[in-house]
Amino acid sequence: MELHVVINGRKDLAGQLYQQLRGAIESGRLAAGTQLPPSRLLAEQLGISRKTISDTYAQLTYENFLTGVIGKGTYVNARSTPVKRKQSHCELASSEVIESWRNLPVFLRHPTLEGSLRYDFIGGATSKGQFPQDDWRRCVSHALRQMANSKGFYSVPEGLPALRNAIARHIAFSRGVNCQDEDIVVCNGAQQALDLITRVLIRPGSLVAMEDPGYPPARLLFGTHGATVVGVPVDAEGIQVERIPEGTRLIYVTPSHQFPLGMPMSQARREALLERAHELGAIIIEDDYDSEFRYEGRPTDSLHKLDQRGIVAYVGTFSKTLLPELRLGYAILPPAILEAVIRAKQLTDLHASTLPQWALAKFIAEGCLLKHIRRCHTIYAQRRERILARMATDLSPWLEAVPPSAGFHMAVFCKVPIDLPLVIELAKKVEVGLYAIDGFYYQQPARSGMYFGFGAIETLDIDIALDRLRDILQQVVG
Repeated sequence: MELHVVINGRKDLAGQLYQQLRGAIESGRLAAGTQLPPSRLLAEQLGISRKTISDTYAQLTYENFLTGVIGKGTYVNARSTPVKRKQSHCELASSEVIESWRNLPVFLRHPTLEGSLRYDFIGGATSKGQFPQDDWRRCVSHALRQMANSKGFYSVPEGLPALRNAIARHIAFSRGVNCQDEDIVVCNGAQQALDLITRVLIRPGSLVAMEDPGYPPARLLFGTHGATVVGVPVDAEGIQVERIPEGTRLIYVTPSHQFPLGMPMSQARREALLERAHELGAIIIEDDYDSEFRYEGRPTDSLHKLDQRGIVAYVGTFSKTLLPELRLGYAILPPAILEAVIRAKQLTDLHASTLPQWALAKFIAEGCLLKHIRRCHTIYAQRRERILARMATDLSPWLEAVPPSAGFHMAVFCKVPIDLPLVIELAKKVEVGLYAIDGFYYQQPARSGMYFGFGAIETLDIDIALDRLRDILQQVVG
């Protein structure tokens, strides 16, 4: 790669080169540790003498902008003065739009490694130690060989055929979803799937109905597309279908494991929801984010399987079963919106990275995914039972759990008035990560409680963390 230096004319060549290199270092464009081209190569690139280059390098080295390492090359030194960021000194025409994005609340953001707590009940994360590194490494090696044999062109927006076939087989086996490879679009996580479906269905002012409480990132996403989002209350059977308003174009639900309360949608409510969506001419997004981990009750048919009219878009992710960092999800789309979503996908990012697609296709096809799910299911079941046992015993004076039938989080409600912000803050000081549930409510009155994820916390750490929570509750509430 050539170093960006512009030489004008033939006068003061050394001065031009010196000023540009020094300015690039002082501005931070040339970062500390960057290796500069050898004098011979830079002289050929710029069409000036090698001596001019060498003299300039020597001057900048003398001034401590550069350092020479014998046998290796010339490198940029670290600067003591911080780089000044550009500031906007004018009122932008789009300032109102920019401000609306800046003011969006941040939900469910995972901490960095440096900011993580020792005992963290964060949701949506899994134990890294359970991930089958050896199997995945072998599948990645296979993916590299596949890429080495490819022609080097862009891939198809809907995803590699091998992965779409593997996904179709997997969900047919694990969820009873009957679909063709051609119905599937591979996405960068479930969040992109939601975005793509919203793009092709929603215009400013369109009505979107979703569960309340529900998944805040989905609600915020719908809002950024200009939708008017209506929070529909839920009860023990799921979303209250009769309260979905007229004019609704899109309905977002989590029927297998309601987010965040945890109960499954009843069969009668599922049938009523499908009928209501048909009356409205609406598409239903069925977010089946973690139903692979089921602990009690009989399996239930997905909305997609019950759908006879082509109005359900089924969205799944591998972030919960494998790793959030993988960023691969998928959507099984009804014919009415399939081609439109593929066009939207092509416009936004062309396609998901093919390396993890090849690796995941082999990982699923060889049975590694099902093996991993079975192993994690046993571990998550143990953690779930441990938390439920504690909520039913020494923590019962203050808290009441909603036993989840699936997934790896549970809602816990307060039985007495508790200053939850204070409890959460005190818990941080003893390395325990707790999260309030009120942020999941939108238009319905929020209940006081917490959201306990048990995918990331180690089993042996649960009692230690809950002991500390009990001590805090005794201190704050008595």
